[in-house]
Amino acid sequence: MKESPMKIMIIGASGTVGSAVADVLSRQHEVIRVGRTHGDEQVDITSQASVEALFAKTGKVDAIVSATGGVFFGPLASMTDEDFNQGLQDKLLGQIRLALTGQHYLNDAGSITLISGIIAQEPIVQGVNAATVNAALEGFVRAAACELPRGIRINLISPTVLSESAKAYEDFFPGFESVAAATVANAFRRSVEGIQTGRIYTVGY
Repeated sequence: MKESPMKIMIIGASGTVGSAVADVLSRQHEVIRVGRTHGDEQVDITSQASVEALFAKTGKVDAIVSATGGVFFGPLASMTDEDFNQGLQDKLLGQIRLALTGQHYLNDAGSITLISGIIAQEPIVQGVNAATVNAALEGFVRAAACELPRGIRINLISPTVLSESAKAYEDFFPGFESVAAATVANAFRRSVEGIQTGRIYTVGY
């Protein structure tokens, strides 16, 4: 069954995953590409004012997709609360800001799709902040799915290390199988065009 065209906002659309998601979804839908400095629109997800300004400008959408968010990598022994707060403000609260604000700009039966990663289940060296943030995002999505009104759905994509960046990070992910960004993008499509909510879609593990 062919999907009716949707208006979809993709935050992080210039990144490796985000660009793959935009390529897949733009085949059938209207896509608004959003980045920190590139794209159709710009946003700083660490700023509530910036997130509010983005949605006020773009108006109602059918789906919000996030493929963005930074975390802190470093040894636990020297980590400070300021280091740890980087991931909390960016990948965790940044995506939660998108969901909390964006829910009011979604059409009925719209959807939100966020991103975490394998480190929530498989910790790696210097990845304490990333593991915490990813696990917290999973909890948020499961709980938010129980309360979102008007048939709005929310899911999370959790990929393993990307094939496109596996060589650069192989010392941190020894023995991990990688997955292509195009495969991860199909999981986003499943979330956006599907019917499920509160799901954690793992990709490559």
